[in-house]
Amino acid sequence: MSVKQIIEVGKRLYNRNLTCGTSGNISLRQRNGQILITGTGTRLGYLSVNDVVLIDKNGDNLEGKGSSERYLHSAIYNKRKDVKAIIHVHSVAMTSFACAGKGMNQNIHPENILVFDDIPLAPYGMPSSEELVENTVKFFEDRDVVLMANHGVVACGKDLEDAFTKIEMAEANAQIILNSLILGGGVALSKKDVEDLKKLKNGN
Repeated sequence: MSVKQIIEVGKRLYNRNLTCGTSGNISLRQRNGQILITGTGTRLGYLSVNDVVLIDKNGDNLEGKGSSERYLHSAIYNKRKDVKAIIHVHSVAMTSFACAGKGMNQNIHPENILVFDDIPLAPYGMPSSEELVENTVKFFEDRDVVLMANHGVVACGKDLEDAFTKIEMAEANAQIILNSLILGGGVALSKKDVEDLKKLKNGN
């Protein structure tokens, strides 16, 4: 069932234009601590059962050859026991922010505050490198979505549906910010508005 979930989410990411070609990867933590992850060079929109492989909690291959970013996935799981699923994509709008060296902290839309607080930018590290893992994983201390400079975005969740929803909403928010810039720049919410939204988020 877990493999089928990964295949289905891969199709949804592709159909929503959140991934293309062989970019991106998906993983799902198992009860025994092992991790199901898409294999290296696979196309998320066209996954088969054989494209999902197994790695251990340290990111080492057990069955098949896992994505080159498997050590990033395992590091996030090891940091956050509540995380059960991770999605990494190079979606166009959020990757545009990453390539421009900008995080998504523009308080022009309530959703950015209610859902994300902000989406930080991790410093650049070469794809699949130890440096990338070290630069990125520390931001997951208190964030569920993180941009990677000149690379893409990673989101974690309590399950695959949760991680997918965060990617989908964050990408839409990135496009809203970009569109507002085309129209002359977004109008920032006031400090009081932001504080009120944070109170709402915290149930106050």
